[in-house]
Amino acid sequence: MSKTFKSFTEYIDYLSSKGFSFGIEEFGFIEFGKNYTGSTDQVVIIALELTLKIQREFDGAFFISLLEKFKQENIANKKQAKKHLEELNII
Repeated sequence: MSKTFKSFTEYIDYLSSKGFSFGIEEFGFIEFGKNYTGSTDQVVIIALELTLKIQREFDGAFFISLLEKFKQENIANKKQAKKHLEELNII
């Protein structure tokens, strides 16, 4: 992700412009995951991006599990997230 986004809603708008569609249910699930884990918008964007790249679609359970892993490991940026997922053989 070369572009910087201020909020996860801005990132979802960007994805929508690229052909990904998010309904109210998916958007609500993303919001729930953000609040449930107390994640920042940047961590939510990272988890969402990696969910889409790994699963090739939005998978709510996978997304939440990434947010939980990132919170548990105090991951705050994309480089840390990718390294952690590589260590877990997820990517």
